[in-house]
Order: sequence, then structure tokens, then C-alpha cells
Amino acid sequence: MKRILLGSLLAAATFNAFAEAPGGPGCGWGNMLFEGQRGLPSHLVASTTNGTSGNATFGMTSGTNGCSTKGALRYDGKSMLVLSSIMTELSEDMAKGEGEALTTYAVVLGVQPQDRAHFAAVTHQHFGEIFSSADVTAEQVHAATLAVLKQDARLAQYADKA
Repeated sequence: MKRILLGSLLAAATFNAFAEAPGGPGCGWGNMLFEGQRGLPSHLVASTTNGTSGNATFGMTSGTNGCSTKGALRYDGKSMLVLSSIMTELSEDMAKGEGEALTTYAVVLGVQPQDRAHFAAVTHQHFGEIFSSADVTAEQVHAATLAVLKQDARLAQYADKA
């Protein structure tokens, strides 16, 4: 139960953290000092410079230091949704059509309380498509779940958000 709650908390936090670089990709003195540099060490030092001196924050509020707040924030990384930690419980719950892991997955996907019973019924009905083999990966389960949701008029809205 603790793993499910922790996994859902981390996933929910990442679904809402759609960010590029605050202030833009060229924001702050650290980016200016290490312009053109590549690799982890350069990025870490640039980020530390921006964070410790507060110049990126100042740049965003004043419109200086190459910073802008006009662009939309986005996140290009992988979601922290760690289905692999609840795959066994999720497969059992989805096969039954109810359970804590299935509810947690619905919450992480943003399924509203009034649609969760329908979500459980639809994923139960399409269990064989979602868990297509015994060695299916978490990424495959997630992709298959979204494909199933897109086919349902009531649940399609949640597939578009995920």
C-alpha cells in the first residue's frame, strides 16, 4: 500500500511539472558563462550559478539576463510514473475490475471520481490488450491503457491529458 501511495504521489507531481528551463533555455549568468558547453559538469555548474546567486529569478522578474516568462513551460523527460513497482497488484486489480492499485492508477491518470468505476470496467474489459503478455513492461501497459482510453468516448479526455 505504501509503495502504491508513494508511486502515485511521485507520478502526480511529475504530471504537473511540465517545465523547460524556468525563464527560458538561455536564462541566467550560469548559462552565459558556460554558453556552448556540453555535458553534465557544465550544466550542473551553470545551474548552481543561477540558483545560488538568484540571478535567474531576478532576470525573470526584470526581463534581463536572457530570461523571459512569455513562453509556455514544458517537460520533455520521462514521467516518474513507476508502474513497475505496482505491476503485479495492478494486473490483479485490473483482472478483477477493482482494487487499490487500479484506483491509484486512475488517480495518477487524472480520472475524476465520477469516472473511476467506468475506468475500472473499461480496463477490466480490455485486460488482454493492456496486459498482452506475461512479460509486458510498464511502458507498454501505460501505452496500451492510453490507447484503450482513447477508444472510449467518456475516458478519451484522460488519455489526452496523460
